[in-house]
Amino acid sequence: MSKGPKTHHVVPNPNGGWDVKRGGAERASSHHETKREAIESGRTVSRNQDTELRIHNQDGRIASSDSHGGDPFPPKG
Repeated sequence: MSKGPKTHHVVPNPNGGWDVKRGGAERASSHHETKREAIESGRTVSRNQDTELRIHNQDGRIASSDSHGGDPFPPKG
C-alpha cells in the first residue's frame, strides 16, 4: 500500500468484508460487507479529500485506480 497520504485504498479485510483505508494507515476508515459498498464509500471520501482511490482484488493486488485530484500524470488539454 502506498505510504503517502494522497491515496485511499479499498482492500479485503482478513476477517471478511472490505475496508477503506487511507494510504499508510493501519486502521480502516470504514468497513463494509461488500466490495461495491466499500468502493462507493471510498469514492466519496476520495473525492472529498482529492486523493487517488486504489481498488484492490481479493488477493490484495491493485485492480484499478480512480483519480480524484491526486493524479501525478494528469492528461494534457
